[in-house]
Amino acid sequence: MHKQIYVNLPVRDLPRSVAFFQGLGYTFDAKFTNDQAACMELGENLYVMLLVEKFFETFAKKPVSDATRQTEVLICVSCDSRAQVDKLVALACTSGARKMKEAQDYGFMYSNGFHDLDGHVWEMMYMEPEAAGQATSPCTQKDVKA
Repeated sequence: MHKQIYVNLPVRDLPRSVAFFQGLGYTFDAKFTNDQAACMELGENLYVMLLVEKFFETFAKKPVSDATRQTEVLICVSCDSRAQVDKLVALACTSGARKMKEAQDYGFMYSNGFHDLDGHVWEMMYMEPEAAGQATSPCTQKDVKA
């Protein structure tokens, strides 16, 4: 199994994006941060590399999507509680993000989300530990293709 994940996202204004995510409580690893990239720490071994668009283009062989007009990725991050889900979404929206949609409550799982300053979709999710194994998920095994 994998030991780490690095999600790479293009951003237009790196200092503005860093300030936005710091306002949500995220920290950055200075060893992997400079004027072209910033390594945001989501949790143990979970990272998002915010890359200036021109720098991002040096890694991508296809055109960079305009996340304000097209969906390129849906980033789903687990939270410790429903309250944390709503707090992060509210904080993001007061810091310039756009709300994605109304909160979704499946009983065992609760989610809410926002579009960040560059239009990337962030979904905050809380799953009840004791109920998750017994509940019917909106994405069942039969829907997953290998």
